[in-house]
Amino acid sequence: MEIREHAERVLFSHTLEDKLAEPVGDLTDTAPGCPILLPAVPTRPTELTFKASGGRSNDFPGIKCIGTEAGRGQILHFFANHELLAAELMALALLRFPDAPAPFRRGLARTLLEEQEHARLYLARMRACGIEFGSTPVSGYFWRTVAGMQSPMDYVSSLSLTFEQANLDFSLEFSAAFAEAGDLETSSLLKQIHQDEISHVAYGLKWFRRWKDPALSDWEAYCRQLQFPLTPRRARGSIWNVSGRKAAGLDDQFIAELRTCGQSKGRTPDVFLFNPFAEAYVARGKAFAPSIQQNTLARDLGNLPQFLCRQDDIVITPRKPTAPFLAELADLGFIIPEFVELPPGGLLPDSLLRRKLSRLRPWAIAPDSQTLLHPLSGATNCPTSVKWITSPLSQGVAQLYRKSWGTTLLRELTAQVRTQDLEWLCPDEVIGKAVTSMDAALESIGEIRAAGHHRIVVKEDLGLAGANALRLWEPTILDSQKRWMSRVFENQGTLVVEPWLERVADFSMQFEMREGRMKLIGFTGLQTDLRGQFEANWAESDCWRRIPRCIFDAFPNSARVRQQAHEVCDILRRHLENAFSRCDHEGPVGVDAFVYLDAGGRPRLKPVVEVNPRYTMGRLTLELMNYVSPGSRGCFRILSLRSREAAGFSDLRKLAKSLQILNPVSSEGNPVKRIRSGIIVLTDPALAEDRLAIFEVTPS
Repeated sequence: MEIREHAERVLFSHTLEDKLAEPVGDLTDTAPGCPILLPAVPTRPTELTFKASGGRSNDFPGIKCIGTEAGRGQILHFFANHELLAAELMALALLRFPDAPAPFRRGLARTLLEEQEHARLYLARMRACGIEFGSTPVSGYFWRTVAGMQSPMDYVSSLSLTFEQANLDFSLEFSAAFAEAGDLETSSLLKQIHQDEISHVAYGLKWFRRWKDPALSDWEAYCRQLQFPLTPRRARGSIWNVSGRKAAGLDDQFIAELRTCGQSKGRTPDVFLFNPFAEAYVARGKAFAPSIQQNTLARDLGNLPQFLCRQDDIVITPRKPTAPFLAELADLGFIIPEFVELPPGGLLPDSLLRRKLSRLRPWAIAPDSQTLLHPLSGATNCPTSVKWITSPLSQGVAQLYRKSWGTTLLRELTAQVRTQDLEWLCPDEVIGKAVTSMDAALESIGEIRAAGHHRIVVKEDLGLAGANALRLWEPTILDSQKRWMSRVFENQGTLVVEPWLERVADFSMQFEMREGRMKLIGFTGLQTDLRGQFEANWAESDCWRRIPRCIFDAFPNSARVRQQAHEVCDILRRHLENAFSRCDHEGPVGVDAFVYLDAGGRPRLKPVVEVNPRYTMGRLTLELMNYVSPGSRGCFRILSLRSREAAGFSDLRKLAKSLQILNPVSSEGNPVKRIRSGIIVLTDPALAEDRLAIFEVTPS
């Protein structure tokens, strides 16, 4: 029987019996014929017609249904349709590419016979479970994504190296599951299919390597060959079968890259970006140019938004983390998003511009993120994202970044709650004052010192928390300090002057404005140095509901103060909601606060110290706590080159390795494991130049 005749019968027969029938005699290929036109769908019995696309993306019953005979039958129904689809696509390839090399066609014909056999075996097991083929609507996803192949190279890339490779995982996973359910016959069948799939992947890989650009690695060529919406993530299942892939001949690099590839399998992704200098861009616009040290920091921490992501999301980053680093995170249960590298010129790749995207979520909405993400305005389906990237940053939104606005917010908040006799609340005299001239600044400094506060901090209206500030410890103001203030007045127009307070404990409140509502996300402890600059964020297991208890240890009646502080926090949330609504702004916001001792040694709470209308390391810490076991606490910290040198290590990679050896990760829980203790390195030590982010988990 001719290969062409057999392929036509598989693709165009109206009955299942004919589609799965073995060929008559040996297959020959003396008359391959001409290429056929692409049919819209394969010919099938009515009951096996593809369901309409655009409905539920996945009707697979899953392992949870394996405990009943009917459930096992439904799983087998799903598998049988996949085997039939594979056979139809192989038949299509034989008919579309009659001029392909004869050895390729003979190998493809042999694979087609095995797929028919798999389908027949699945049907027999399915009927033994009381399920008839066609009793449930069947998906045509494989056909829609593979049938448009333009060459044999497309075929081996999309079917052999993608869907059949994924079956290396699924066949092993379900073989074990059927065995556990007591169905040893189906388990044995799946083991047989697993062995066949190894040879199918090996066959596709052999021809893929013969046809690919020899200058490219297998992984690079594979990624270039796939056409969206088909992505490498489709080539793996929910378990990870390394031995099967090695048996098929895939190299270590390909296996490692696929293990950590995060490209979407169908959900429209959000897009994240780490742009940590928003305040500087708001203050200076295009005139701001990050220093060498600032650019290094942005590169070193560029992957951190991955811990804000859901499955399938995208992170734009200057450098994609290495596969071994991402594999370690994946092994710990962390979601691995898709990384899109930003070329040195700062232009987004065309592949991203052609994608369908959801919400655009930079670290901060600011002029730099607007410029970079503006080309995506036609790709996002989120009206809010389109609005903020296509319009200049409004004065209302820019105002949210100003420390003078934070002082106004604090005055409004304390004025509202002052009537509640909260003796622990900070008095008005410690709230910062915005000044717009040197005379006003000197006058304000004099008033604060006359009130008994000798130490004073003068802050740029637009500057990072703890940075871009002048600390006045000396009895008289130095000429150099006056020159600094003059430069700020010239560049920004405003300074904020306030007394320096003796902090006891710092914390942050994290919120999210979405669809007109300000939602409380949670609370973190905050650790700062003597200059008030960030050192670490930490969180307890109840961080989504309560301010850490130890924050209030200095208060005589700490339980009552803690309860009242939560009430003040909710009033603050409503103030923020009104402010964000007025300027039509959405997104994350973090508010820093602290407890301090007044001149009489009494503890007081300053509930608004900094307002950051963007993502913060506090918000990142809360997201990391989703991976932490109940009863443990987590601490996020950024280590610097100085940390490395102080610890006696020659580079950050060795420091990271030492931390991991001394603090191995321990997990607990079933079926979802969470981290009980250990240090997780969050940024790639192999790429680190000056900074390394870590997350330490300890039992409470």
